[in-house]
Amino acid sequence: MVRIIPKGKVATYGQIAKLCGLPGHARFVGYALHNLPSGVPVPWQRVINSQGKISFRKRSSSHKLQRQLLEQEGIVFKNDTVDLKKFGWRRQ
Repeated sequence: MVRIIPKGKVATYGQIAKLCGLPGHARFVGYALHNLPSGVPVPWQRVINSQGKISFRKRSSSHKLQRQLLEQEGIVFKNDTVDLKKFGWRRQ
């Protein structure tokens, strides 16, 4: 499901869980993304939490990388938050 999130859009862990038939299991999505083998072409950076924030610790290298990748796609952060109304993906 994560592979079909378009460039320049984000989805939440809960949204992906629900679309996969697992409502209420957002943590499963996080676990699956965390355990992706290196080099697998999945745009993991496009999945954020329900508050519109990156879930990694703020000063971690993973947080910096995710933010950088999203900004390269045109995602704008305001106070470390993505506007889900503007950048949130809605499956057609």
